[in-house]
Amino acid sequence: MTGAERQLSAGDMQAVFVPWRGMIGISLRHRGVELLRRLENLDAAAEKGSTAGIPLLYPWANRLWKAGYQFNGREVSLDVNSPLLHGDEKGIPIHGIKWSALHWNEISYEPTRLVARLDWNRKEWLSIFPFNHAVEMTVSLSPEGLTIETTVLAGELMPVSFGFHPYFGLPNTPRAQWRLKLPKMAKFPSAEMLAQSDFLLGDSHFDDGFKFMESQPEFSLSDGVREITVHFLKGFPFTQIFAPKDKDFIAIEPMTASTAALNRGNYPILRSGDAFQTRFQIRVK
Repeated sequence: MTGAERQLSAGDMQAVFVPWRGMIGISLRHRGVELLRRLENLDAAAEKGSTAGIPLLYPWANRLWKAGYQFNGREVSLDVNSPLLHGDEKGIPIHGIKWSALHWNEISYEPTRLVARLDWNRKEWLSIFPFNHAVEMTVSLSPEGLTIETTVLAGELMPVSFGFHPYFGLPNTPRAQWRLKLPKMAKFPSAEMLAQSDFLLGDSHFDDGFKFMESQPEFSLSDGVREITVHFLKGFPFTQIFAPKDKDFIAIEPMTASTAALNRGNYPILRSGDAFQTRFQIRVK
């Protein structure tokens, strides 16, 4: 990748984010060891719209049921051939607008803190998500870990349905020996309960959505050498867990609404002048 990459450093932690390409996180290192995954060819991922590192999925997270949605009596049809969109195996747009097409403006940059803003005023973006608003993101790094805060500033009545898709991995330990701790959750949409659990990944496969039973759930991934904890602090009542059994990564995804929320109609609604805030933290020890 080329362009202005912003490097943050605090104690044993280092992170790299790229405002001009979706505010994507392309590195999170602890004592020099990379903990993010799917970073092998970021330019190819940017072109295709594939997720990698820590991408923001905006304006919707994960899948839709069809190439369009309705809000407040307004019908929005999506062009599946748009270069701004990336389709799933059925051609339905997934993960919102390609992260590489969302160009953020840097507000401030310090060694441990980066602030950027996305003004949703481009014609091509408004054709996909026709609501005037802005998004601000603050990325802060401490010796304990990384905190990402996001604020949506509504200019009119609008739905909220975004999320993040961070990929994690633990080097030098086979995936089957990674230990995963999950909070109590309900599988979505079946409402099947999943008790708090702690287990070796083994050959387990995940590609499931969940709704939380508590306000600030925590997940952890460890191998006896290093532990990564993902703490959903504010504004994320849903998650998608994606861990293919034949891949050396796991995605623990903070989501403001469920998969296909723009089709289901179960999302937060903002009025003009409202602010919607989210926060999650990735700690490493």
